[in-house]
Amino acid sequence: MTSPTVLLLGALDTKGAEYAYVRDRLADAGVAAIVVDFGVLDAPTIDADVDRDAVARAGGSDLESLVSAADRGSAMAAMTRGATGVVADLVASGRVQGALALGGTGGTSVAASAFRDLPLGFPRLIVSTAASGNTEQYVGESDLILAPSVVDIAGLNRISLRILANAAAAVAGMVTAAPLPDVEAKPLVAASMFGVTTPAVTRARERLEELGYEVLVFHMTGSGGRAMEALIRQGYIDGVLDLTTTELADDLVGGVFSAGPTRLTAAAETGTPQVVSLGALDMVNFGALGSVPPEFRERTLYEHNSSVTLMRTTAAETAELGATLARRVAASTGSALVALPAGGVSAIAVPGGPFHDPAADAALFDAVRAGLSGSSVRLLESDSDINDPSLAVELADLLDEMISGRSRETSTASTGK
Repeated sequence: MTSPTVLLLGALDTKGAEYAYVRDRLADAGVAAIVVDFGVLDAPTIDADVDRDAVARAGGSDLESLVSAADRGSAMAAMTRGATGVVADLVASGRVQGALALGGTGGTSVAASAFRDLPLGFPRLIVSTAASGNTEQYVGESDLILAPSVVDIAGLNRISLRILANAAAAVAGMVTAAPLPDVEAKPLVAASMFGVTTPAVTRARERLEELGYEVLVFHMTGSGGRAMEALIRQGYIDGVLDLTTTELADDLVGGVFSAGPTRLTAAAETGTPQVVSLGALDMVNFGALGSVPPEFRERTLYEHNSSVTLMRTTAAETAELGATLARRVAASTGSALVALPAGGVSAIAVPGGPFHDPAADAALFDAVRAGLSGSSVRLLESDSDINDPSLAVELADLLDEMISGRSRETSTASTGK
């Protein structure tokens, strides 16, 4: 049986000793390595299996030109392109079963570009000086793992030896782990959830599982919405139960959980069946109470916990949110339905709740109705709040019908509870 192989990607002009050590630790664990060098300016200190000349050519350049130009930015851009192509080819050919890199911000950027878009579940790890900061630019919506290096990757010492040994052991463990058991391939549904919509999504998930689906639930904290949209675009998802569209509010108003301007567009563009609702559009998210921007201090605030403060959206904001949601869903190339829960769009927007605001809700609902008028999107209006279990089951059943192509006699005008 052939030993598993790990790809080691790095700049061997500055980090040769570190890569030699990691390569040896992998060998001790019974794992082979293919070393790829993207260094440019100085001579490599260890040999590579794929040398820098090959990487430069893969990036549409040649090493001699990069060295003579002595422009680090241009050289790194070319080597990033080359490394990305080389890594993709090695993975696609089945020659490597995992990937590991070590780097500062520059090396992390190159390695992340090469690793980030590898198939979901492919083992990959970067030991990085940037791992304890904001890592969104490196990880994106992938399952790439960043491990803090603690000290700079600049020589072997009692700290770096332990960190690098752990990284090698982690990747060796991933590539030698027992295969996952075979599971029944069920159609996949993506569902969006927040704390204030958990009862709805939980009941809908249970119903969808009864109907034979596997449900992936995403937490709508910005990264959750981006990950969900990415998987839809990559073709993993058969249907979307997007009951919690709160990230639109953070994007509009400036909260901390924005998923960016492409939220709620992937299903529409790919024709993936989707059931959408207005979950948690009554709120914008900030951190601890003291972190709320001064211009919002006089607004209706709710301290969800010591780390999260919610701000009630106004009628003007909900009107804009409703128009945005309707516009994006109306562009659907597949079947789509929007549910309006008149009893409240979150657990705290129900009558008696701290975010109960009939005027703001009316502005939201009116904007959705106006934006969907004349479109092929179905509109379901309910007197229930979003967390009503019977509404959750109905929406799950409707999504099932949209995915399977079945139809039933269902009124989309109004359902009283």
